[in-house]
Amino acid sequence: MSATTTDPPVAAPAPAGTETMTYREALRLAMRQEMERDGRVFVMGEEVGLFDGSYKVTAGLLEDFGPDRVRDTPISEEGFLGAGVGAAMLGERPIVEVMTLNFVLVAMDQVINHAAKVGAMFGGEVRCPLVIRTPNGAGNQLTAQHSQSFDGWFAGTPGLKVVAPANPADAKGLLKAAIRDDDPVLVIENLPIYKEKGEVELDPELITPIGLAALAREGSDLTVVSHSFATVRALRVAEKLAAEHGVSLEVVDLRSLRPLDVETVAASVAKTNRAICVEEGWPTYGVTAELAARIQYACFDDLDAPVERVGMAEVPLPYAKELELAAMPTEGRIEAAILRQLELAP
Repeated sequence: MSATTTDPPVAAPAPAGTETMTYREALRLAMRQEMERDGRVFVMGEEVGLFDGSYKVTAGLLEDFGPDRVRDTPISEEGFLGAGVGAAMLGERPIVEVMTLNFVLVAMDQVINHAAKVGAMFGGEVRCPLVIRTPNGAGNQLTAQHSQSFDGWFAGTPGLKVVAPANPADAKGLLKAAIRDDDPVLVIENLPIYKEKGEVELDPELITPIGLAALAREGSDLTVVSHSFATVRALRVAEKLAAEHGVSLEVVDLRSLRPLDVETVAASVAKTNRAICVEEGWPTYGVTAELAARIQYACFDDLDAPVERVGMAEVPLPYAKELELAAMPTEGRIEAAILRQLELAP
C-alpha cells in the first residue's frame, strides 16, 4: 500500500540561521523537513504515533501528517521491518523506528539478507531507500539484553550504510542524508545523547554527507578516533587533560561507520603520530579492531607507538551499577590509556 494517500503539507519558506535544540529535537526536525519536502517519506514503528515515540523523537508528527504517514505497528520487528523493505522497493521512503538496536536482532534476515542485498540482487534496477532509526548504548541499568552496541556487526555488511551521529547538528544532517539516500541506511542514535543540546542549522537543504568524518577537536599530541557517545566522552577527556597536563588531543568523530573515512583519520594520525580508538561496544572484532588495522596499514611509518583500543569489557553487561560502570569505556579508562600512550602515567 502506498504511504502517500494525501498531499503533504506545503513547506514553509526556508528558515535561516541556527537554533539551540536537543539531539531528539534535531532528529524530529530532520524528519519533519523531509516529510514536508517529499510525500513518499513516512514513519513507522512501535508507538511512533499516539505515544509520540518511545523516546519522544516523533512527538507531534502524527498530528501534523496523519496516520497514513505516521504508522503505529504491532510489536513485531520482523514484520514491520519487512514491510519497510517492501515499501522502499516499491518507491516509498520509509523511516522505521526500532525501540532499541537490540531488537533489530529478531529481524536480521530482513536487514542483512534483504535490505542490504536488494540493489545487488536486482543489478541496481531496484533500490531500497530504507532508513532504520534506533538507539543503543549502556549506562542506564538496562542489563545485558538491552545495553549492547552492535555497531560493528552492521557496519561489516556490504550494501548497508551505517551512521552514528554524536551531536544534534549531525543528528539532523545525517538523518536527512539517510532519508535522501537510495540505499538502506542504519542511523544509530544513543540514549544518553538524546538530551544533549547544541546549535543546529535550520536550513532544510543543509545535510551532513554520509562517509565523511569530522575533526571534532584539533590537537597535536595524540589522535582519539571515536563515534557516537564515545566522541562525547573523548571531548570531555580532552578538556580535562588540556587543563591538568597541557595535553593537546585531536578528536576525530567518524560519524559514518560504513562507508568509513580512513583519509581523515590517517591525516590526523600522520600529524600526531599516536592513536587511540574508542567505542562503546566490545572491541574484539569491533569498530576499533577495524580502525586499528586500517591505521597501521595507512600510517605504519608515522606511528610512534602501537594503536591502542578502549571499549566495553568482554562480558554481558551486569545490572549492578558498580559493575556496569566497571565494564564501560568511561572517561577514566580513556584518560588512563592516553596517559600511558604519552608516557605520563604515574
